Amino acid sequence: MSVPEAEIIVKDLHKAFGDRKILRGVSVYAERGSTVAVMGGSGTGKSVLLKHLVGLIEPDAGEIWVQGKRVDQLNRSDLNELRLRIGYLFQGGALFDSMTVEENLDFVLRRHSKLSRRERIEQIHEAIAWVNLPHAAEQYPAEMSGGQKKRIALARAIILRPDILLCDEPTTGLDPASVRTVSDLIMRLRAERGITTIAITHDLLCAEIIADHGIFLSRGRVLAEGTLDELRSSEHPELQAFFG
Repeated sequence: MSVPEAEIIVKDLHKAFGDRKILRGVSVYAERGSTVAVMGGSGTGKSVLLKHLVGLIEPDAGEIWVQGKRVDQLNRSDLNELRLRIGYLFQGGALFDSMTVEENLDFVLRRHSKLSRRERIEQIHEAIAWVNLPHAAEQYPAEMSGGQKKRIALARAIILRPDILLCDEPTTGLDPASVRTVSDLIMRLRAERGITTIAITHDLLCAEIIADHGIFLSRGRVLAEGTLDELRSSEHPELQAFFG
């Protein structure tokens, strides 16, 4: 099969849990170095789509291609190798409360790299400096603001220097200043490292800052896609309600 040159291709993806159909033929295309915002109401399958990209969920039908590899047909070893090239920013940050910032990031490096202790510490301090929190290494998550925790979670997502970043609601619950800070960091990843990003978001400010392309899901299908301006100017009632 001929596969178009792209970092991520999802083709006619279907997924149901029991009688509940979540995805009903979703297709997504992301070029290398681009940022795609996936939007839509709750329960439209956005997070389910994201989990397919790293093989956490197997599709009922359709194809998932990442960096030229068909994810839904990879063996366990090849899937784990691919996952190391994908950073995942979880909605709640998913930091370990009992660990300091340094320990949270070191946990990833100890499990997935062969770096020495000194090399790991250097990489950790480089990552937290990159998200503009250079003095946070010894802090615990409970001592940090929501925006700071999200930036540390982003640092952990990129600590292995991935090619792809998947974001599940990267700015939910943050004040506008923090939304801009996190969104600007995602933009820097594209500009400085050429990272391809797919971000699920309800946050229009975030989407406006980061998105090259937007996809709007409704009832498990792609209702519309295009630039944010194109989606905003749509006359479809659901899109008009979403964009206010």
